[in-house]
Amino acid sequence: MALLNLLLLVFVGCVLFLIHLLIRQHTYWKSRKLLHVGFPPIINMNTALFFRQRSFPEHSKFLHSLHPNAKYYGTFDFNTPAIVVKDPELIRDIFIKNFEYFPDHRSFVTEEMDPIVGRNVFSLKGQRWKDVRSTLSPSFTANKMKFMFQLVSECSREFVQYFVNNPDSAKNVEAKDAFTRYTNDVIATAAFGIQVNSMRDRENEFYVYGKDATSFGTVCRLIKFMLFRAFPNVMRMSGEKFLSRSTDRFFKQLVTNTVKTREEKGIVRPDMIHLLMQAKDKKDGIEFTIDDIIGQAFIFFLAGFDVSSTLMCFVAYELAAHPEIQERVQEDIDKQLEQENGLLTYESLGRIKYLDMVINETLRKYPPTPMTDRVCAKEFVIPSSMDGYPEYKVEVGTNIIMPIYGLHHDPRFFPDPEKFIPERFDDENKNNINPYVYVPFGLGPRKCIGNRFALMETKILIVHILKKFNIKFTSKSKYPIVFCKKTFNLNIEGGFWLGLEERKITN
Repeated sequence: MALLNLLLLVFVGCVLFLIHLLIRQHTYWKSRKLLHVGFPPIINMNTALFFRQRSFPEHSKFLHSLHPNAKYYGTFDFNTPAIVVKDPELIRDIFIKNFEYFPDHRSFVTEEMDPIVGRNVFSLKGQRWKDVRSTLSPSFTANKMKFMFQLVSECSREFVQYFVNNPDSAKNVEAKDAFTRYTNDVIATAAFGIQVNSMRDRENEFYVYGKDATSFGTVCRLIKFMLFRAFPNVMRMSGEKFLSRSTDRFFKQLVTNTVKTREEKGIVRPDMIHLLMQAKDKKDGIEFTIDDIIGQAFIFFLAGFDVSSTLMCFVAYELAAHPEIQERVQEDIDKQLEQENGLLTYESLGRIKYLDMVINETLRKYPPTPMTDRVCAKEFVIPSSMDGYPEYKVEVGTNIIMPIYGLHHDPRFFPDPEKFIPERFDDENKNNINPYVYVPFGLGPRKCIGNRFALMETKILIVHILKKFNIKFTSKSKYPIVFCKKTFNLNIEGGFWLGLEERKITN
């Protein structure tokens, strides 16, 4: 009887909670007289993603398209009030000029819930974020890029040599798998000091667990993601970790053993692990533990493993789709390599200007993160969304959403947005681009800290590939691309299938 009463109380409590959500979501914006958009209740703006009706980039474009003449509008992100901002000046005011009012991301996994995912620089908030960001920043200076250049370049040469030695494998390459193996090797050596060749050793632990950590395509992983996002308190009480237990254990052991070995043997490598170890040893009031080192190392691995490889896929795909653009990039590469006696240097990499233009246009057309956000920490007044509406006081806790993919595909800012036009970023045109609507790595103080490294490893790989090969479409290639609806990762239906045809030159 007691159990039955308990179950009845739980049921009534759940019903009352749902009724509260429905009433709140229905009346919240109306009572504040703000232009808004209503979505199906509970899941709200995430409904199309949850039921796989739209891909993540298509969803960003859809949100940006609503109320086309408005600077912003209100909605709900699950049960959190959210404002979608579309106006460049308002984006500047929120993300840069008044950063102290909007300093944090809406992290759905706290460090108490998951020490690995919750303690990384993306999830941290307030002063803790500032301390960790300042600790990590020295890892990504130009001098550090120069040091890591040779490590990355060696990974790239080994990657390309694999296809030179295995021409049959080069005829039909699933680029996402191949480029992820390359970025896996780069992160292993540049961040962890571990030598891996994932093209030869295809099931090495680094690659296997990295792939598991970045896989959001399964139904179970999707539901888990949504639960963490919608009900963080419930997930915290459950004790469930965001990563699978095996992947969580692997990264903890990897970083812990690496730190222990370096401390015991006095090993010094000017990489991110070393900088984090130095922060751990400092006595300047910043508490930095082994869990902090694990968290930062993991997010560096996560971004390098998946985001960078996806950028490489889209660059290669657009080069295959536009042979005339590819040929011009090759001419630029050949010219620079000839001046350096066939060797690629950090300085010559920066002089391949047309490759820069191609990558910038790829980042416009396929931004690594289709949307980004900030959370209001102090009440802030924003101007009227459009004629007929008053200015609005943003309340503490409100989520601010910037639909990056939507901005990048707005014809007001980028004419013929679906066309691949590298010349948008030549010396004459790039200064005409509004810096608050071209934001492939985010904006303001919380802009992606590793963007310089991601660009460097991408350029190095593309140079080494185009030095030896022409990139071609195969019978499996699909262009124009169709985004995959089954994952939050930026991926396409059917995979990135490409062929590598050896060039008939000696260099």
